[in-house]
Amino acid sequence: MDVSIDLGEQQSHGWLKNLDDDGRVRRTGTVWTASAHIITAVIGSGVLSLAWAIAQLGWVAGPVVMILFSFVIYYTSTLLTDCYRTGDPITGKRNYTYSDAVHAYLGGMKVKICGLIQYLNLFGVAIGYTIAASISMMAIRRSNCFHEKGHKNPCHISSNPYMIIFGVTEIIFSQIPDFDQIWWLSIVAAVMSFTYSSIGLALGIIQVVANGGFKGSLTGISIGSVTQAQKIWHSLQAFGDIAFAYSYSIILIEIQDTIKAPPPSEAKVMKKATLFSVAVTTIFYMLCGCMGYAAFGDRAPGNLLTGFGFYNPFWLLDIANAAIVIHLVGAYQVFCQPLFAFVEKWANRTWPDSKFFAKDIRIPLGSTRSYKLNLFRLVWRTAFVVITTVISMLLPFFNDVVGLLGALGFWPLTVYFPIEMYIVQKKVPRWSTRWVCLQILSLACLVISIAAAAGSIAGVVNDLKIFRPFKSGY
Repeated sequence: MDVSIDLGEQQSHGWLKNLDDDGRVRRTGTVWTASAHIITAVIGSGVLSLAWAIAQLGWVAGPVVMILFSFVIYYTSTLLTDCYRTGDPITGKRNYTYSDAVHAYLGGMKVKICGLIQYLNLFGVAIGYTIAASISMMAIRRSNCFHEKGHKNPCHISSNPYMIIFGVTEIIFSQIPDFDQIWWLSIVAAVMSFTYSSIGLALGIIQVVANGGFKGSLTGISIGSVTQAQKIWHSLQAFGDIAFAYSYSIILIEIQDTIKAPPPSEAKVMKKATLFSVAVTTIFYMLCGCMGYAAFGDRAPGNLLTGFGFYNPFWLLDIANAAIVIHLVGAYQVFCQPLFAFVEKWANRTWPDSKFFAKDIRIPLGSTRSYKLNLFRLVWRTAFVVITTVISMLLPFFNDVVGLLGALGFWPLTVYFPIEMYIVQKKVPRWSTRWVCLQILSLACLVISIAAAAGSIAGVVNDLKIFRPFKSGY
């Protein structure tokens, strides 16, 4: 029988109407859902360290560095969006993940290096978000303690129970099978990110008014209040904090893979989402970071809403920190779903006949709905969350971990691979003006990444001198 007739009959019965050109379930994402995913990934816990970062750099360098990072992120992201399809931007072969794109354009050892860096970074982000969420949960307890017992009471609280609570929550949400099924979680998380960022901004403005003017200096914390070595290390770490605050390139291709098929091309939609998201994010970052620095000057806390530069109104701080926790529950999933999917696809390819890896157990959720439970997914994702939670309990240093993650992921994933793929895709001649400019940009970002990593490692080393594992108290 003619295959085309079969296909026509199937389409007439609606069998293929819900499939895309690659045979997968039809994608339904839009510029707004993509923007929600990006904002969820970008406006994360990193925004809370920006006041501290600007305090290290001062009124001149702080905002300038932040704007430069936003331009670099936006530019390299536009290069990366064109790599979603190989060849024609509308009919070319899809690259479902960042690693797929690198494989299609660069190949060889670079694919393994990229995959290793990407998934290690996603693993690190899970740790960073666990730390940040536990600190915010602790801050709710401490703000109520300060309200009842006074600001001079130390209100010491261990972070470990809160990390466990967050971990249990993530075990439950991590059983959502696919990335495209968490769009609603991203929208909730994006709303939460605007909520706590707005509260932080409002409290900063109120504090500036109460102070009668802006605090801070053109060059940041002066030598004297800190040693010369501390000034250097902290300034370098500030670069890592800002880089982390903008980090989302590692999941850009995965977000783009949720956008509905052309026309217009997924790249055009993603570029609009990227422009909107980076612009909104930068405005928020500038306002939150600068107003936090203006409010506290050199004493800007490492975490704006949990460092207790603010004590009142305590209920508003509680709302802000609750919003942070809800946001991080969603952001954790946005970042970890690509890693979950990678391991599960590898396991299915390696053991295709194993029921443990391939079989789904149908669990009825009502008369019309059911949930497909996969045993391997249950075991592997639970183990992942448990491991990240334990490591978070061993290294609960918010600022240092954030700076280190930002530094390690910034150059290779945000700059180097997008530029190299663009050069191959557009066949940019070696030693041409465009090629030289791209290489200069890549080299400059490499230097920044190395310097920021060094500053963050120095901070971790200092923290470890006085830290006792599993006995952290604040």
